[in-house]
Amino acid sequence: MFRILVVEDDANTRKLMCAVLKQNGFYALQAADGMDALALMDKEHVDLVLLDLMMPNMDGYELTKQIRMTWETIPILMVTAKQEPKDKRYGFIVGTDDYMIKPVDEQEMILRIKALLRRAQIASDHKLTVGEVVLDYDALTVSGHGESFTLPQKEFQLLFKLLTYPNMIFTRLQIMDEIWGIESETDDHTLNVHISRLRDRFRNWSEFEILTVRGLGYKAVKKI
Repeated sequence: MFRILVVEDDANTRKLMCAVLKQNGFYALQAADGMDALALMDKEHVDLVLLDLMMPNMDGYELTKQIRMTWETIPILMVTAKQEPKDKRYGFIVGTDDYMIKPVDEQEMILRIKALLRRAQIASDHKLTVGEVVLDYDALTVSGHGESFTLPQKEFQLLFKLLTYPNMIFTRLQIMDEIWGIESETDDHTLNVHISRLRDRFRNWSEFEILTVRGLGYKAVKKI
């Protein structure tokens, strides 16, 4: 059973989140602020941290920084009422893996948690399997149908990202921030070229395809 740490200073919200997690088959641990969370993580195994941003003693940004100093790969999901793009960006800069705005849709929260845990397992194995196709993160290769391609790094990272979260829509900004970096001056043209190359290379592969979601961005769809 996966162990989820809920870090939230509001007791009612914390209890509600823990109840939802338990209903969905997770073991929930609780902490009222960042200091309590770090003390608990020193003693208990935690698979994912679900944290509020605005908390006394240590806010979510600082807690994320502290977690990343010791637990580099543990998934972190920030949940906050702060909606400004700059707040989200700073969250990703300090090390969060995902970001949700309050009030939170409970089912979406569970889906995001499951996706983060799946991604963490994939990152640990450094391989992603889609049907008979295998993506090897260390070698930057995609193997299947008796063939094996070594992709350019950015193309591989883009494909790996999309296939790790099948059917999830990623905006152009999300993709460019994660693959090229927030400080990069990468533009839409560069992203379009990479998407076109991936589509051309895997056009006849039956396992997946990359779709454009008009006005939003891109998603990968498994066809098996």
